[in-house]
Amino acid sequence: QVQLVESGGGLVQAGGSLRLSCQASGRTFSSYAMGWFRQAPGKEREFVAAVMWRNRPYYADSVKGRATISRDNAKNTVYLDMHSLKPEDTAIYYCALARDSSSLWEVDDVRGWGQGTQVTVSS
Repeated sequence: QVQLVESGGGLVQAGGSLRLSCQASGRTFSSYAMGWFRQAPGKEREFVAAVMWRNRPYYADSVKGRATISRDNAKNTVYLDMHSLKPEDTAIYYCALARDSSSLWEVDDVRGWGQGTQVTVSS
């Protein structure tokens, strides 16, 4: 059974920063891509960032240059550091575990989700 537990969300002022963490349990996840999606009210869930094949990071254009994703395979944990936060970053952020090592771009690529953590950026 896949379990993903997120932490680190909260209320942040515009221009601020935060770190989201996601720890996976139940098995070793080093062979699978892991990353983050987000969903704002009234919008579809969208890709934010992921670590895919050979631990390469990939980012959505909306966060590129403001986000850094990293993973610690020994801890089965993936991190998302974001700075220069904007009100439009406000959303529920979901940790995602991919079906394989090479693709985590879309919702259909996900085999397991975390429960989500709210990030609110005030202007």
